[in-house]
Amino acid sequence: MAIDIKTAFGMAVKVKRVEQRLSQEQLANGADMARSFISRVERGTANPSVSSVMKIADTLECLPSELWLRAEQYLSKKP
Repeated sequence: MAIDIKTAFGMAVKVKRVEQRLSQEQLANGADMARSFISRVERGTANPSVSSVMKIADTLECLPSELWLRAEQYLSKKP
């Protein structure tokens, strides 16, 4: 089963968050967002705005493009 872009982006955020050893709560606090929103982003059920993506990337100490490139890699993998 193929994944969609929101799911792939959420996977990228979660992997980067775990690499940074941050909890969802820490990411949410750093990005000034609700933990429930971060959870929905990671599950691919939220549709984050451009400014939300920027805040998440800043908190994860990366460029938004790094998250998008990871998401594209997940999208290109064959099931």
